[in-house]
Amino acid sequence: MDDTDFHALYERHARDVARFAYYLCGDRSQAEDLAAEAFARAWIALEEVRAATMKAYLFAIVRNIARQNARREARRTEIDAREPDRRPGPASVAGDRLELEATLAALQRLPESDRAVLLMRAQDGLSHEEIAAALGLSVVAVRAKVHRARLALHAWKIQQERKP
Repeated sequence: MDDTDFHALYERHARDVARFAYYLCGDRSQAEDLAAEAFARAWIALEEVRAATMKAYLFAIVRNIARQNARREARRTEIDAREPDRRPGPASVAGDRLELEATLAALQRLPESDRAVLLMRAQDGLSHEEIAAALGLSVVAVRAKVHRARLALHAWKIQQERKP
């Protein structure tokens, strides 16, 4: 891949890849690192990737890096669920930001594989076939994961609305 092709590839997919990474991990700084690493790996990839699947290919790289990082991090520290969240609470955030944070929290509660499939489908409009190819799943499994993730998010939203 020459410099011109790579620049065009970056311009076409950078925002989508960064957004996918952010929604996947929930941390802006980490998402920027994931996106940068994905493009670096795509640049040095030995095999040629069809342009039609490049977005899915980049998403798969981001997902794999995020999974590697999560496994590495899990070995380093034990997370104490009782430790309070030190980030600003929803009361300090207004309007749309509140809804976005609630949605991101709900996404983080999903299993990683369901979250990745849902984001690829709903946020980035990839077909079930493209997602299946990128993640090494069957189309039926992708459809089931999308459906299951949507149901879980809906149930979580209803539960939040019922809280006093």
